[in-house]
Amino acid sequence: MMTEGKISNKLVLFALPIFLGNLFQQLYNIVDSWVVGNFVGADALAAVSSSGSLIFLIIGFIYGIFIGASVIIARYFGERNMDALSKAIHTTVAFGLIAGVIVTVAGVIFSPWMLRMMGTPESVFPSSVLYFRLYFAGGLGIVMYNTCMGIFQAMGDSRHPLHYLMVASGINVVLDLIFVVGFGWGVAGAAFATVLSQFFSAGLGLVKLMNVDGPHRIELTRIRIHMDMLIRILKLGIPTGVQNSVIGFANVIVQSNINSFGNVAMAGCGSYSKLEGFAFLPITSFSVALTTFIGQNLGAKAYDRARQGARFGITAGVVLAEAVGIFMWVTAPILIGAFNGDPDVIQFGVTQMRIEAPFYFLLSFSHCVAGILRGAGKTTVPMIVMLLFWCVVRIIYITTTVHFIPDIRVVFWAYPLTWFLSSVSFMIYYKKADWMHGFAA
Repeated sequence: MMTEGKISNKLVLFALPIFLGNLFQQLYNIVDSWVVGNFVGADALAAVSSSGSLIFLIIGFIYGIFIGASVIIARYFGERNMDALSKAIHTTVAFGLIAGVIVTVAGVIFSPWMLRMMGTPESVFPSSVLYFRLYFAGGLGIVMYNTCMGIFQAMGDSRHPLHYLMVASGINVVLDLIFVVGFGWGVAGAAFATVLSQFFSAGLGLVKLMNVDGPHRIELTRIRIHMDMLIRILKLGIPTGVQNSVIGFANVIVQSNINSFGNVAMAGCGSYSKLEGFAFLPITSFSVALTTFIGQNLGAKAYDRARQGARFGITAGVVLAEAVGIFMWVTAPILIGAFNGDPDVIQFGVTQMRIEAPFYFLLSFSHCVAGILRGAGKTTVPMIVMLLFWCVVRIIYITTTVHFIPDIRVVFWAYPLTWFLSSVSFMIYYKKADWMHGFAA
C-alpha cells in the first residue's frame, strides 16, 4: 500500500524495481542493435534501430488505455472497494486480449505503408518490413505483457514486473545470439528473439495473477468487458492514448527527416535512440510511481500525503535524469561506437546525444508532472500540453527550419526546445491549478 509509511521510502522502493526492470528491458533492446550492428552490418542496424517511433505509433494508443486502467485500479485499491477493483482488473485483461489481436493485424498489414511514409531508404526497406512484420506478429504477447505489468504496478507491486523483465531479458539475449550469430537469420532473428521473450514473460505474469492470493487475482471465468467499467477506463485512458499516438506520429515525421540524410544517419541516430532509453529509466520509474502513489492516496483521501509525494517524486526524477544526461554527454563517443565502428555513424550519434542529453531534466519534469496529473484523473491536461508542443510545435519547427537550413542538427534541437515549452506549461498549471479537485469517480 502506498497510503502508509514514509513517503520517500515508499516511492523509492516502488520506483527502484521499475528502474531495474526498465534497465533490463533497455539492455536487451540494445543487445538487438549490438548483435545486428556487429554481426550483420550498418544497413541491418538501421532497419532495427529506427523501429522505436513506428512501434510506438501503433501501440502507443493501447498503452494509453492501460494507463487509464491503472489509475482506476489504484483508485479502487486505495478506497478498499474490492468489488469494483475486481471488475476493473478483469475488464482490463479482456480489453488487453482484444487489443493484442488488433495490434497484430494492424502492425502486419500497415508496416510497409508506414515505412514508405517515413521515407525509409530502399537499401534497408526489405529488412525493415521483415523486422516490423515479425515483431508485430507477436503483438498479443507484447500487449498482454504490458497488461499484466500495469495491474501489478497499480496495486503497488513493482517487484514481480522486475522479475519477469529479468527473465525476458535473459531469454532475449540468448536467443539473439542463437538466431542472429548462430543461425545467421539477421533482422528476422532479432525480431523472433524479442517476440518469444515477450510471450514468455506475459505468460509468467498471467500465471502469477491467476494464482495470487489477493484482491487482484484473475479468474478466467470472470474475464469479460464490464461496459460501465470500460467507459471509466476509456474516459481516463483515451486522452493519454491519443497523446501517445499523435506524438508517435510526430516522431515518425522526425524519423522521416532523419531518414532523408541517409542510412548512415539512420544507424547513428538509431543507436542514440537505444541509449536514450537509459535517460528514460529514472523518468519512467518516478512517473509510474507517482501515478500509482497519487491515485492510491487520493482514493484514500490523503491529500497532504499526495502533495508531499508529488514534490519528492519530481525532485528525484529530475536529479536522476540529469545525472544520466551528464554521463551520456561525457561518454558519447564510446557509447555510440559500441554499436558500429563506422566514423560517420559515430559522428551522427554523438552529435545528437551531445545536443539533447544536457536537457534531460526538462524531459523528466514534464513526465513527472504528467504522471501526477494522470494519477489525479487529469489525463486531458498532459494530452493537450504534449500534443501542442511535442507534436504541433515540433513538426512545424522541423519542417519549416529544415527547408531553409538542411542540417540534421536542426532536427536534434527540436527536442530540447519543445521539452522546455512543455515544462514551462506544466509548471504554470501545477503551481496555479487545484489538480486534486474533482478526483472522485
